[in-house]
Amino acid sequence: MISPRRRFATMLRSRVGGPDTDALVANVYIAPGERWFHPDDPICRVHDDAAMFVGGLRALLLQALHPLAMAGVAGHSGYRSDPWGRLQRTNHYIGITTFAPISEAEALLARIRGVHQRVRGKAEDGRPYRASDPHLLKWVHLAEADSFLVAHQRYGARPRLTAAEADRYVAQIGSVSERLGVVEAPTTVDELKAAIDTYRPELAVTEACRDTVAFLLKEPPVPGIARPGYQLLAAGALATLPDWVRDELGVRTPALAGPLGALGTTAVRWALEEPSLVHERRRNAMRTALSTTGRV
Repeated sequence: MISPRRRFATMLRSRVGGPDTDALVANVYIAPGERWFHPDDPICRVHDDAAMFVGGLRALLLQALHPLAMAGVAGHSGYRSDPWGRLQRTNHYIGITTFAPISEAEALLARIRGVHQRVRGKAEDGRPYRASDPHLLKWVHLAEADSFLVAHQRYGARPRLTAAEADRYVAQIGSVSERLGVVEAPTTVDELKAAIDTYRPELAVTEACRDTVAFLLKEPPVPGIARPGYQLLAAGALATLPDWVRDELGVRTPALAGPLGALGTTAVRWALEEPSLVHERRRNAMRTALSTTGRV
């Protein structure tokens, strides 16, 4: 008989990774070849932790505040018609650029740059936007880098990153985004916070922003049985947002949001790690693959 933990883990992996999760894992973690990052680097520790579920939700809420970036998401990403597909594409992007051989990562970035060149349109106020615009790409990057790091430091597996490791994480994730088209990505936590502040005059709550926030918080694309767990993760995301972001979005932090977020993250980690010790096996596979290239 399949245990509840195994069923939960299987459902979660299929939703996040898609139907070809096993092939993705083989191509990302097991395939030999040089990587951009070592499995013990801060970026690998952050991106291979269950706190990424909270960080991803937080990033979407923060990104929604930029009218031009939000117009692109609303018009081209299919987040309502195919929310799991969008999540899977994001998961593939993070997984491949962080853990896969360089050739795989570079090929993916080239495909994404090609897609960005074709995505353009007008926001609600008539202003044109291009997905390839380095300024908009930078906002998306800042929201993700800040959210992934903040969520990890709040809910990630111990030991958390030291201050020096946190700076290194910002530099490492920035190096990937610069290959995608971001210009002068921050290289320290202080630079990251300062860069976010420079965007604040551009941020505003639009109809597309309200729709996205309602979709993420009130009508999430998850089965009814999974909604309590999702709401724990959403509470954790709200707890880590700056006060000014919550004020702009008009959202309230649930009581005990921090502990609820920690509980939700622990449940995801319990489901994903215990049945197969998947994270340690992935790191070992990467070390084996890297050893063939002389990097370990």
